[in-house]
Amino acid sequence: MKNELFSSAFSALQCDDVDEKLSEVTALRLSWERGETSSLPAQSRVIPIPTPGRPAKPEMVSALAVDRRKLSTPEGRAALIHSLAHIEFNAINLALDAVYRFRDLPKEYYGDWIKVAAEEACHFTLLRNHLLTLGYDYGDFTAHNGLWEMAVVTAHDPLVRMALVPRVLEARGLDVLPGIMHKLASSGAHDAVKIMEVILRDEIGHVAIGNRWYKYLCEQRDLEPLSTFRTLLHEYNAPKLRGPLHTTARLAAGFSEAEMRMLEDSLE
Repeated sequence: MKNELFSSAFSALQCDDVDEKLSEVTALRLSWERGETSSLPAQSRVIPIPTPGRPAKPEMVSALAVDRRKLSTPEGRAALIHSLAHIEFNAINLALDAVYRFRDLPKEYYGDWIKVAAEEACHFTLLRNHLLTLGYDYGDFTAHNGLWEMAVVTAHDPLVRMALVPRVLEARGLDVLPGIMHKLASSGAHDAVKIMEVILRDEIGHVAIGNRWYKYLCEQRDLEPLSTFRTLLHEYNAPKLRGPLHTTARLAAGFSEAEMRMLEDSLE
């Protein structure tokens, strides 16, 4: 008997033990690739998830209160790596929720987001292992819940989710990673820079997946993608963009030239 996709994704999503969550994500990807997991029929109803599975630490605080240190200090570099690890941990949950929450989509959609969950788990592991070499672990600094708050706001509609999570929040990562890499290199953290290079490469693919399914859903609903995106940004009070945009990475991830002009015009 095949595993049921949605219950498997839900189990991984709700798991609050870090190592167990990573193991469940790996198992889900292997099961899917081997054809041992079925997306139909769904045997479980979709429920709201105000808080996904996560460990007791890090302590959640407001974005303004998150621990920050000067990158010139070892603790400052560790705090930055911790914040990036937390983003990747949230990204695991976001990808799992994209699988669990939205039903009756093409099989390729679920394969895409299972792949994203597995790659985000890999990123988290790389960052956590690097953090350990600095004498810290995930949970040793504070963090904020902004990414999951957007997941809750977009839980009702896959089109809105694809528009505002991959195309806004994750695409923002494409813009800021080069600057982070430069700062890390300047502080001598070359091992961390190598990890960032892997993450940037993979995140282009993740944003491309979000773009693919956003445009698919627009086509299904006979909506014009650019004007719909502009409306959603306003309607959901999406975070304002700050420059510079990583134009090359965004174009590689599937943003159109027209979308890039619109985003450039909206910069603060």
